[in-house]
Amino acid sequence: MKTKAILLLAACGVLFCAVACAREPRPRYPSAEGLVMAGYQGWFNAEGDGADLGWKHFQKDGQFRPGMCTIDLWPDVSEYQRTYKTAFRMADGSPARVFSSHDRSTTFLHFRWMKEYGIDGVFMQRFVVSLKREKGRTNYNDILTNALSAARKYDRAVCVMYDLSGMNPEDVRVLTDDWKSLVSEMKILDNPQYLHHNGKPLVAVWGVGFNDRRKYGFDEAEKIVSFLKEQGCSVLLGVPTHWRDLSMDTIPDERLLDILRSVDIVHPWFVGRFNNESYGLCREIVRQDLAWCRAAGVDYMPVLYPGFSWYNLQGGVAAPVNQIPRLGGRFFWKQVHTCLGEGARMLYLAMFDEIDEGTAFFKCANEVPVGESPFLSFEGVPSDRYLWLAGMAGKALCGEISLTEEMPEQK
Repeated sequence: MKTKAILLLAACGVLFCAVACAREPRPRYPSAEGLVMAGYQGWFNAEGDGADLGWKHFQKDGQFRPGMCTIDLWPDVSEYQRTYKTAFRMADGSPARVFSSHDRSTTFLHFRWMKEYGIDGVFMQRFVVSLKREKGRTNYNDILTNALSAARKYDRAVCVMYDLSGMNPEDVRVLTDDWKSLVSEMKILDNPQYLHHNGKPLVAVWGVGFNDRRKYGFDEAEKIVSFLKEQGCSVLLGVPTHWRDLSMDTIPDERLLDILRSVDIVHPWFVGRFNNESYGLCREIVRQDLAWCRAAGVDYMPVLYPGFSWYNLQGGVAAPVNQIPRLGGRFFWKQVHTCLGEGARMLYLAMFDEIDEGTAFFKCANEVPVGESPFLSFEGVPSDRYLWLAGMAGKALCGEISLTEEMPEQK
């Protein structure tokens, strides 16, 4: 009788294990090491896209028309299934069109590009302030659902990144409730494409330690990190450029370093801090950052960006247009050579689809609308130049091509 009971328990154990394995699929991406990941805003909406958010992140002061917009780059929409007519005009008088991030076909096209060019996946941005509003939360959930499906189709990695910008101290609960909902209701961790690191699902939290008078502080950051670790997650923390010496863009408080020693990946924000001429200063920053992280036993994911401009976003006061020129990709490749040359083993591209600040890697137009609002072009290079260069960065990271100071030539 005892033998039968033991056999029955053993059989139940095997069954339980099988069920557990079915619920927790082996992650396709078990580590961020060796990956080139991009930030994915997914926040561009159009009137008529079903989200009822108007021209979100295209419009300025509620208007999207010549002289009133926030974008400095115009997307190349030639491959999109669905586009939206705007009040802007091309040189031939035809209406200029844009995409919506809310459309499923948009997300699938973007993930197809990632696969075609070699970007391993994306950090899906979720701004806590937007999660407080039902329309904003629903829009984010729709886009994330589409991304998870597209990631499976095109075998890309997906990771949630919470941006704390604009958050109030009491909004920590918004973030914690949202993550619980993603796990229990959306079943986000049942998707094998969800990015893991150090044996656990990775969650990114961006915006800790900046000295720009944010309403939240280190108390809230510690609560968020502790919550995620209690939930069985690894944590990436997005911090200012000068986090290590607690200077310039960083709050001079040792608590930041204490928090960073408790996370899995340190992620310093470099966008807008350097141009092609001054980027040499970043080499020593990256070198010392990596040394600190090795000593602390944490990983390091630096930010690389192709250029920067937010003339229209800032209402023309951030002159000139094109504050940090791309130089046909040479500025970006200088960053690749520096970060990989110093030993970085994972890279973050800022951003896949950010046209407000002119940092987009996805396809943008050389022929742009004419009129009152000035737009940058891609300087005559192919619209896929930066997707292609991102793929070359991935090949250099993985040793498939030699890392050279000179930018590769696009065939």
